[in-house]
Amino acid sequence: MEKTDINHNQEVDEGAKVAERIAEEAEFGLRRLSGAARYIIPCIAAAWSLFQLSLPQILILDSVYVRCIHLAFAIMLVYLSYPAFKKRETKGIFSFLSVKNRIHFIDYGLGIIAAYAALYLAINYAELAERQGAPIFTDIVVGVILVILLLEAARRSLGPFLVIVACLFIFYSFFGPYMPDVIAFKGVSFRRFMSQMTISTEGIYGIPLDVSAMIVFLFVLFGSLLNKAGGGKYFIDLAFSLLGRFKGGPAKAAVLASGMTGLVSGSSIANTVTTGTFTIPLMKSVGYPDYKAGAVEVAASTNGQLMPPIMGAAAFIIAEYCNLPYFEVVRAAFIPAIISYIALIYITHLEASKLGLKGLPKDQIPRFFKTLFRGLHFLIPMFYLIYELMILRHSPQLAAYRGIQVLAVLIVLQNLIRAYIAKESLKDAFKLSLRQLWDALVAGGRNMMGIGVAVSTAGIIVGVVAMGLGGLIVEVIDTIAGGNLVFLLIITAIASLILGMGLPTTANYIVMASLTVPVIMQLGQDYGLVIPAIAAHLFCFFFGILADDTPPVGLAAYAASAIAKSDPIRTGIQGFTYDIRTAILPFMFVFNTDLLLINVTSWWHGVVIFVTGVLAMFAFAALTQNFFIAKNRIYEAILLAGVALMVLRPQVFMSYLHFGNTFVWYAIGLALFGFTYLIQLPRARALANKEV
Repeated sequence: MEKTDINHNQEVDEGAKVAERIAEEAEFGLRRLSGAARYIIPCIAAAWSLFQLSLPQILILDSVYVRCIHLAFAIMLVYLSYPAFKKRETKGIFSFLSVKNRIHFIDYGLGIIAAYAALYLAINYAELAERQGAPIFTDIVVGVILVILLLEAARRSLGPFLVIVACLFIFYSFFGPYMPDVIAFKGVSFRRFMSQMTISTEGIYGIPLDVSAMIVFLFVLFGSLLNKAGGGKYFIDLAFSLLGRFKGGPAKAAVLASGMTGLVSGSSIANTVTTGTFTIPLMKSVGYPDYKAGAVEVAASTNGQLMPPIMGAAAFIIAEYCNLPYFEVVRAAFIPAIISYIALIYITHLEASKLGLKGLPKDQIPRFFKTLFRGLHFLIPMFYLIYELMILRHSPQLAAYRGIQVLAVLIVLQNLIRAYIAKESLKDAFKLSLRQLWDALVAGGRNMMGIGVAVSTAGIIVGVVAMGLGGLIVEVIDTIAGGNLVFLLIITAIASLILGMGLPTTANYIVMASLTVPVIMQLGQDYGLVIPAIAAHLFCFFFGILADDTPPVGLAAYAASAIAKSDPIRTGIQGFTYDIRTAILPFMFVFNTDLLLINVTSWWHGVVIFVTGVLAMFAFAALTQNFFIAKNRIYEAILLAGVALMVLRPQVFMSYLHFGNTFVWYAIGLALFGFTYLIQLPRARALANKEV
């Protein structure tokens, strides 16, 4: 028995190592360096973090300078961290293209040239401002170098998909006049293209890069600091102490832990590895099949990007695009995010019921109050960040900066107090604090290089759309959709999922928002439906997140399957079926903006929306899982579908049946839900007696 446990533990450790490697390769690069070279990347990453920390109150710089320096750091780190080829081994004089144990001098050169090209706008800002729109030969040459090296950096760090999409838009901007009439575009000159993309703030240096530089970096750094301090482990233990004893407890705890980790993490892959190392083996131990254990973690970690206050990098870009305070974006996303997570916990309950699973034994569950008080100090910076954002209404940048200050002090005090209680060296405790702070600075920079390159590359696409392509896109998509708003939303959703197979969430959102948000709002207006900008943007954002676990590419599924020892494609597909419950929400809040708390001013109205939203998601989850308290029959599935539609979109029934108001249809939906429960109850009892 002991030998079996040892082998099991070894398998878990091996799976965790594979998952960590997948996460590191996705976010930190492929190179494993030794000697003096291994200090180069950490030093540059830490210097980047320190530069970003100096911006809110110490170093006052024009936004353009900040964007240029931000991109220079990101692009330099990518060339130093990633070889040209990740999997293919090249030999002979081309061996430098795939070398992973050292940084070739060519990569040093490319990194330096790319960084200079990124800084060119800042270095020559005064002169370029005077000749805006009329670049000289040097401007164009440097611009061409920047575009080429940026696309190559994106290919190295993110894969070829984003580069292919960007190249198609570049090609279209020049050859639009030669396209068929239905998609013909007047095109732009080479000089105008380079001017807009590389020496203005309408292309590479656009709003997405500004948000990444001014806001996102500090929130990512905040999450890195909290994780290095032990906050991630604390959230996992707290979740297990709360839910571990219930039916399918490890799966429910995995969802809650991923949700809490998602509060400060914008990465689904990092979330999967952080929580999955603990949760997936425990899910398997109580009877979850390997692929379902991995899928639960994938679905939970992917949805972590929905959780305020971080919500991934895209949430801050939404605030800029919609010209709204960040608090308003958080407020709008709050109910959809929470009910989506509650629905996922309910799905794990349904799965446990179908499989006849129990919770963890009492001796394997951390004691709640002991766990809570052991790490209560981790909640201080979280609450302080929320206080800065929502009570003082400070800018996200300043709120994150002050939250980091509080967290840095907390890390030092935590280690000193622990050392004092254990009667250990205070000097060693202080050294440990400095090491944790350094590791967090390094992790912040390395986590951000992919985001910096992604938003800059997506800026090329946004720039092309801004040069006049946007109006044509509205016409083309409107023609394809046939003027049908629902069909348009379906096209947008499918396009987001397809793009998400190769794009990170933020880049996917930027592309889809640039292409489809104007169409959604225009078509809604044509049909007399006023769709708020925030609803259209969140629609694209939600499906961009869902794309993270869309097979066959979803890296979160590969990381989870490595820990679970399951098939990654099967794990990804199962995770996607769990996430389908999130797919219905964007369609509903486009038509029913109450879900986004738009024009909802009373707390009781907000409570009603929340409760009915949870009810509708429970009905939809039971429908998609084909199980409520017993296996669904066809007429029961129809009833559950009716409950979901009735509660989330009561206006449909009101307009067609000319009867009742919103609250009447809420009540009818609740009654139908209860009726479905009652007609399944005898079968559920018979099944329970049979199992006994």
